[in-house]
Amino acid sequence: MKFTVKDILEMEVTLALGCTEPVAIALGAAAAATLLPTKEFDSIEIWIDPNIYKNGMAVTIPGCGGLQGLDTAAALGAYGGNPSKSLEVLESITEATIAQAKELLAKGKVTVNLREEVGLYVRTKLVAGKNIAESLIVDLHSNIVSLKLNGEEMTTSLLLERALKKGGKHSMAELETWLRSLNLEQILELTAELDDEDLNFLEIGVNHNLALAEYGLKHGSGLGIGKAIDRLIKQKLMVNDMSNSARRLTSAAADARMGGAKLPAMSSAGSGNHGLTAILPIWAIKDFIDHDRDTLLRAIGLSHIITAYVKAHTGRLSAVCGCSVAAGAGATAGITYLVGGDIHHMEGAIGNILEDLAGVICDGAKAGCAIKLNTAAGAAVQAALFSLQGVNVKDTDGIIGNSTRQTVQNMGALSHDGMEQADKTILKIMMEKQLSKNKKLEKNGCSEAP
Repeated sequence: MKFTVKDILEMEVTLALGCTEPVAIALGAAAAATLLPTKEFDSIEIWIDPNIYKNGMAVTIPGCGGLQGLDTAAALGAYGGNPSKSLEVLESITEATIAQAKELLAKGKVTVNLREEVGLYVRTKLVAGKNIAESLIVDLHSNIVSLKLNGEEMTTSLLLERALKKGGKHSMAELETWLRSLNLEQILELTAELDDEDLNFLEIGVNHNLALAEYGLKHGSGLGIGKAIDRLIKQKLMVNDMSNSARRLTSAAADARMGGAKLPAMSSAGSGNHGLTAILPIWAIKDFIDHDRDTLLRAIGLSHIITAYVKAHTGRLSAVCGCSVAAGAGATAGITYLVGGDIHHMEGAIGNILEDLAGVICDGAKAGCAIKLNTAAGAAVQAALFSLQGVNVKDTDGIIGNSTRQTVQNMGALSHDGMEQADKTILKIMMEKQLSKNKKLEKNGCSEAP
């Protein structure tokens, strides 16, 4: 089966308000709530996979005054989410919604269950009197595959029709199988297929992610890394070169997003932070080189395709930081393209960044992600410039293969086989931290569920 570049953009590049893991939980709860006559619930129960759990534990939910938590996301989605907005489900949250959610949480009526099985999974059950509404999301953050009311499957919901497995032209599994079959030359050929409609869409993504960066630079949200770099440049303690420009812009956007700014990100391969990394380092270097609009946007399009390509090998969620190895690879390929490098330079740049950042772990979404995006953005520029100077990691080194395809396949093996125990260990450490925090809160007369 052959896909087009439009299929890739449609399935892999979309707006998302907030971190996509708690958003998926909110979406599941909001979808289930549409089956009930009123939004009054006795209880909410969710079942989620380990990586949804890991990525949703500590990240701030946008527009909610700093609220965090998997249970919080479920309650907010159930009371005030608009599931027709997909990954922007929380756009409709109000102060009244937040108050209702807090009340239900205070009563201990939201339960989070952790599944042992890996693979993106969010099952939600809302109990309202005699009525029980259920939803199921699998494989993709927005892929609602089942809605039930009192045990009866609902088959006519528009929400089901929007799901890729039910109503889309192709499934994500089919797309990923096709992507894994490609080599770098075939991927580069896809970039030539981008038409004016695609370029306009890519520019919309740039504008959304720039808005997040501008917010982060103005407000110093999250860890405030972007604003700190801005200040260090003004103090002449850092120089405003291509690498630091990319770091500044990308980390500022991550600061805003992880800090709960109510602004959507243009995501890539299922992650808003991937979208920031895939887009902003390329945009940041444009002022240092001669360029034209179309070439710049084609470079960003290439970045999205490479990001999806790497994620098709490493998996949607894993112990490997996708911003580093997937979006980082996309960004360095896009930067190489923009500055006039050929396919051999791109291959070298991707090898350079994967040799550099293959060991970066994913320990959940949180404010600290801005540090990793800072690193990935700078490394993407460095890897591209090194390759243009003939500095390329050889295929005799470690996991680097004799082609981009082989290198990315090796990266996939590392992600799936090599990091399986690491993922469990990371989650164990995070859960022990949460348990310790909850015990302290209970001792002080408070409570906070994970």
